[in-house]
Amino acid sequence: MKIKPLADRVLIQPTPAEETTISGIIIPDSAKEKPLRGTVLAVGNGTKDETMVVKPGDQVLYGKYAGTEIELDGEKLLIMRQSDVLGIFE
Repeated sequence: MKIKPLADRVLIQPTPAEETTISGIIIPDSAKEKPLRGTVLAVGNGTKDETMVVKPGDQVLYGKYAGTEIELDGEKLLIMRQSDVLGIFE
């Protein structure tokens, strides 16, 4: 299944959280820090007031609580407005 964001929204694949162990104890997913970095998979066409700056393949930084988490083909993705993206890694 594919999804095409509308207007000024972007679809982001979060960078996986790092697996951390402390003295042989594995930290569960629920206790891991939410990643703030991801890869843009798709972008909308923009709006008359906002042109799209990000493009598919960009590595971006976004806010901790930005976007809506969706599950597509068993993979967790984020969909958010372009204004929720804080920066693009170069």
